Amino acid sequence: MALKAVHVSDVPNLDHVPDNASFSLYSSPRFSKGVELGRTTSFKVPKFLVIGHRGNGMNNLQSSDLRMKAIKENTILSFNSAAKYPLDFIEFDVQVTKDGCPIIFHDNFIYSDDNGTIYEKRTTELSLSEFLSYGPQKEEGSVGKTLLRKTKDGKILNWNVESDDYMCTLQEAFQKVNPSLGFNIELKFDDHVVYQQEYLTHALQSILEVVFDHAKERPIIFSSFHPDAALLVKKLQNTYPVFFLTNGGTEIFYDSRRNSLEEAMKVCLEGGLEGIVSEVRGIFRNPGAVNKIKESKLSLLTYGKLNNVAEAVYMQHLMGVEGVIVDLVQEITEAVLKMVKPSPLSSSDEGGEEEEILLEGEEQVQSRPQFSQRELSFLLKLIPELIQQ
Repeated sequence: MALKAVHVSDVPNLDHVPDNASFSLYSSPRFSKGVELGRTTSFKVPKFLVIGHRGNGMNNLQSSDLRMKAIKENTILSFNSAAKYPLDFIEFDVQVTKDGCPIIFHDNFIYSDDNGTIYEKRTTELSLSEFLSYGPQKEEGSVGKTLLRKTKDGKILNWNVESDDYMCTLQEAFQKVNPSLGFNIELKFDDHVVYQQEYLTHALQSILEVVFDHAKERPIIFSSFHPDAALLVKKLQNTYPVFFLTNGGTEIFYDSRRNSLEEAMKVCLEGGLEGIVSEVRGIFRNPGAVNKIKESKLSLLTYGKLNNVAEAVYMQHLMGVEGVIVDLVQEITEAVLKMVKPSPLSSSDEGGEEEEILLEGEEQVQSRPQFSQRELSFLLKLIPELIQQ
């Protein structure tokens, strides 16, 4: 019997933060450019956010959609490609190498081959130099180790994309990514490993050190599927908001805190977290939870394949969701500009210019799906049935 996750809530003394956890000293608010911070009062997302998943979108090597294999995910190239569009944040996964360097990489294991033999290595058991030795290299003329990827159904594929790029560290992202982009830093841990508090503290402190040294005025959100990591990073600092990632009941885990939006709310409220990032199907299956989350003064973002469908994004906007993490960055940012964000109408001294602007505005308004309150209520009741697997 395969176990999807192990229970980590019984890690002892989580409420006690060690004396050397000095990042709690960083407590002054530092969240600019449209997002207000301060859990002592409330955290507020003042506009509908669009967040690029792993930059310009995740890689799906088995997809027939070439957009899912266009640019290597979680790379500087992907991040700066996403910055070309009217995006608010990029989301990416951070792990820590065995020698203490925060790196950006999603998978728990790295796969490669040596003379036809495929081997795997746990990402966090590599040194920084070993991690950087895979895939394209920065140095001209240098060839890295072959990088393979294991799919959910167990296949090992060459990680081939149209535009490749080298592996990067968190520090490099701060230094090389367009400063207008906020960072949604997912604190990545393996569901199948029970982490002791000492390890979590060390890993999170390594990440926080880079963030506080290099973030400057860049907006930051932390998020994690690991409840204890989310709670601990909140204890270690009070500068940046922390969101709890949840499947929203679309998958069942051994740790009950991960199995519903209601449990996610408890984690956030008891730990002083600022918000929830839910799999979008969890929201559509349980639309009543949106108001409960908002009434609890928690922010709500979503992720998932349905966020690549403009109409699904607009429905969430109507429901009160405050932002979406998406793979099809160009398409969804364009759709959101038309459907969600206000038209840039302004008066003009020249009648011709004013008429042109108004016509543009009319096109934007017409592109929005129009629902009466009765129709919206019906859709909210119908959606949970439509998305059942």
